[in-house]
Amino acid sequence: WLGIGHDGKVVYQSQREIRHQEVADELVKNGKAYYCFSSQEEIAELRQKALENKEHFIFHSPWRDKTPDHYPKDIKPVVRIKAPREGNTIVRDKLQGDVVVMNSHLDDMVLLRSDRTPTYMLAVVVDDHDMGITHIIRGDDHLNNASRQQLIYLAMGWHTPVMVHIPLIHGPDGAKLSKRHGALGVESY
Repeated sequence: WLGIGHDGKVVYQSQREIRHQEVADELVKNGKAYYCFSSQEEIAELRQKALENKEHFIFHSPWRDKTPDHYPKDIKPVVRIKAPREGNTIVRDKLQGDVVVMNSHLDDMVLLRSDRTPTYMLAVVVDDHDMGITHIIRGDDHLNNASRQQLIYLAMGWHTPVMVHIPLIHGPDGAKLSKRHGALGVESY
């Protein structure tokens, strides 16, 4: 009814795990990501200490620069990207302008969980790249994802799509309209 025809095949993120794993493995091979063997309990303990000391918490994995000869044999690792620790990451948003994020505020986010399932952050970047997405238009509540996703594009040497983060539409109760709240289709907007 809008006169818009779909020009490609439907892509199911859940059916592309092997491709997502390939990209994560390539990042590790090229030194842009690494295997991390730190447990959730260890990370939670460090987070709690930072909270108690009223400090900003960014997890700095002790595994970032370790070599395979140091890897434990009995722990399945996650794969983390090596985020830059100095300087800034600039998201060139077509609506918000240049959004500058200090790299010291970016963590080495997990790309693959210890069971090798991909995280959303990895999967969405890989899928968008593979589908040839040129523009990402989404709510400004996703602006904080942009700098983290941009790290993956840069690490892979891929072109970062044009990004536009628009204000959210809210319902009468003040909550954002979404498929889970208030709006079921475009007609509702």
